[in-house]
Amino acid sequence: MKVVHLCLASFFPDGYSYQENMLPKFHKELGYDVEVIASLVTFDKDGKSTFLPKASEYINEYGIPVTRLEYKNPRKAFEILRRYEGFEAVLEKAKPDILFVHGCQFLDIDVVAKYAKKHCDVKIFVDNHADFSNSATNWLSKNVLHKMVWKSCAQKIEPYTTKFYGVLPVRVDFLKNMYGLPAEKCELLVMGADDSLVEKAAAPEVKARIRKQYGLAEDDFVVMTGGKIDAFKTQTLLLMEAVQKIDNPKLKLVVFGSVTPELKEKVDALADGKKVQYIGWVQAKDSYEYFAAADLVVFPGRHSVFWEQVAAQGIPMLCKKWDGTTHVDLGGNVHFLTKDSMEEIKEEIQNLLDVPESYAKMKKVAVEKGMQVFSYKDISKRSIEVEK
Repeated sequence: MKVVHLCLASFFPDGYSYQENMLPKFHKELGYDVEVIASLVTFDKDGKSTFLPKASEYINEYGIPVTRLEYKNPRKAFEILRRYEGFEAVLEKAKPDILFVHGCQFLDIDVVAKYAKKHCDVKIFVDNHADFSNSATNWLSKNVLHKMVWKSCAQKIEPYTTKFYGVLPVRVDFLKNMYGLPAEKCELLVMGADDSLVEKAAAPEVKARIRKQYGLAEDDFVVMTGGKIDAFKTQTLLLMEAVQKIDNPKLKLVVFGSVTPELKEKVDALADGKKVQYIGWVQAKDSYEYFAAADLVVFPGRHSVFWEQVAAQGIPMLCKKWDGTTHVDLGGNVHFLTKDSMEEIKEEIQNLLDVPESYAKMKKVAVEKGMQVFSYKDISKRSIEVEK
């Protein structure tokens, strides 16, 4: 059976651990014939969005054929509205039995609807990564792009779609409320972690190696955070400041990720190289090993795919509380931050240091339940299940 993944609404970065990478990987491992049809959008070596130079066909790191499509002219317009050269012919050639559409926000979804009408046996699943924290953030985007253009795209594919998935609870709501899709077709399909990388990173020698590399003792209480540090995630600076203010020589913080130029000076000023270290960008596949060396992971800003990954790795977390993103709490593995406040972060970490029993409870839930919920192998099975 052939599963074709369409990554035409946004990016497809080779070598990363996004859902767009993981679902095809595990569908192939489950025995499906898998292919990816994607845009030119990828990430550079620093994790920043960029375009590949031209259309291409190749086999990716998981042995999956990938076709990259060029935008139609005028290119500047169709980079935004997303129409592609030769998409209809490529889709016909692929002959999918199942289509997994990563995002419905592209005009060429009318090509998908046309294909589904012609091939009535094809099963279609559509996911959504948009919510009000990362999309529809200004009047034009909300009222024109989403309420008119992308809503029209969602409505065009709806009659042929088995399920619409939001990857966060708030993104399920976005499908129903912004695009007017029927509630009975909308479900939560969480993001997760690569099972093989979780298992590999859990080896004791991995933790020992990472800690030795950065001068961290076995009995240090290591806090870690990772991801982009930009105007939307300045709370990382509050975390760095909070750790500096806690009077405990065994407390250490490691920060990794790209930093925008306007924040680089502030990050450097807070990273003393001893209690607080900023170690630069870490490749997505390597992030599993870094997080495995931590006792506590803190995400004081906007949601990222690292939240589900760390939950799967069985590591306690402090996360910023956002409506519709509390699904990472499996019964006590996460404490939520409710303010953009250095004092709150400081208090939460201090409490875990002062009351080891509280930390132990978080750790127990994290270890016992993480992979039960956030295994990408299991998520991949569920993603294309069809009720009998």
